[in-house]
Amino acid sequence: MSVGRVTELSVVSETGFEDAIRQGVSRATSTLRGVEGAWIKDMNVLIEDGNVTGYKVNMEVTFVLEDS
Repeated sequence: MSVGRVTELSVVSETGFEDAIRQGVSRATSTLRGVEGAWIKDMNVLIEDGNVTGYKVNMEVTFVLEDS
C-alpha cells in the first residue's frame, strides 16, 4: 500500500502561466521525492499601473510518502 500527500505551491512568473507551471514542477521535484502529479487550482495575473506584471499559478502537487 502506498500513501500520498498533497502540498500547495504558489508560483509567479514574469513571462507566462506555462513558465510558472514549469517553475513549480521543477521546484517540487527538486525538493520532494516521489512526485506523481500536479493540479492547477487557479491562475491569475498581477496588475500594476494597468499593466500585467506577473502570472500567478496556485497548484497542488501530489507525492508518495516513502515507507519507514
